[in-house]
Amino acid sequence: QVQLVESGGGLVQAGGSLRLSCAASGSIFSINNKGWYHQAPGKQRELVATITTAGSTNYADSVKGRFTISRDSAKNMVYLQMNSLKPEDTGVYYCSLDYYKPSLGRRYVYWGQGTQVTVSS
Repeated sequence: QVQLVESGGGLVQAGGSLRLSCAASGSIFSINNKGWYHQAPGKQRELVATITTAGSTNYADSVKGRFTISRDSAKNMVYLQMNSLKPEDTGVYYCSLDYYKPSLGRRYVYWGQGTQVTVSS
């Protein structure tokens, strides 16, 4: 089993910055993807950014140039640096980890409990 714990959320004024952290523990397959997702009030959860074991990144258009995802594989950590925050960035941010196990032909996906980010105008 894999556990993900996010931290770093809070209240910030528009234009400010926050850094989210996610600690992974448990039985983690060495090759995995980590990501951050955003769920605004009353809306579905949406991709913010992902990063592979090799360090390849992918971002939602709405955060390109403002957010940066990074990982420390030795510590099983993933981070999201959020700059130039906007009120529409408000919501719960979830950390995710997924990997494919070829021997079982199965993909595993895990989620953290989420951390609240509120951006005031």
